[in-house]
Amino acid sequence: MSETAAFGFRKVAVEEKQGMVDDVFHSVAKRYDLMNDLMSGGMHRVWKSAFVSMLAPPKNSETWSLVDVAGGTGDIAFRVAERSRGKAAITVADINASMLEVGRERAEKRGFGAIQFREANAEELPFADGSFDAYTIAFGIRNVPRIDKALSEAFRVLKRGGRFLCLEFSQVDVPMLDRVYEAYSFRAIPEIGRRVTGDAESYRYLVESIRTFPNQENFAGMIREAGFSRVTYRNMTGGVAAVHSGWKL
Repeated sequence: MSETAAFGFRKVAVEEKQGMVDDVFHSVAKRYDLMNDLMSGGMHRVWKSAFVSMLAPPKNSETWSLVDVAGGTGDIAFRVAERSRGKAAITVADINASMLEVGRERAEKRGFGAIQFREANAEELPFADGSFDAYTIAFGIRNVPRIDKALSEAFRVLKRGGRFLCLEFSQVDVPMLDRVYEAYSFRAIPEIGRRVTGDAESYRYLVESIRTFPNQENFAGMIREAGFSRVTYRNMTGGVAAVHSGWKL
């Protein structure tokens, strides 16, 4: 029996999921910020800034390096570049060429020409062992067909003492907020997506993918199984999103 993966609420052959996810992000690439605004009520901008504050990239190091995976449009990379005063060596890796095209265009307009953009699969990164001081992934890991393989790759490409940091939609843990968020997600987001972009199905998948992603404790367990130490997580906005952290020690 072939291995399966969740594509929203559907089970599909694991080798088919990546192509289906690619189609979603080819569709929404030009409206990525809008997509995240719809998914988070605009809070993704606050969460991303807090995420980079937690990463705390050094401001005076020209050797500190970051790989931002599934970060094609540059949201995290640009924030890190600003925080590090342009000194960090930043590589953005994304499997989706449309997302990378948007990122490159944005980087050029904002003067971040030193950021490297690489088309790469999170499950098989084209980097040597121990290449980076930090690995970040924001709102991307739930779309990876084999999350365990992506976590193993994160561990492999980090230097000893390197940090893994993941921002992802998660499980709401505040009474009543969970019901409000559930209703908003399933009733409003696909319809807003249809009206704004003409594409309800991509937004429906994105909502469903949040519900099938492991909760905070279970995902923390997966990070530990990949070899990381000192694994912690911090809820954002009552668990609508969460930041998971781990260290390669």
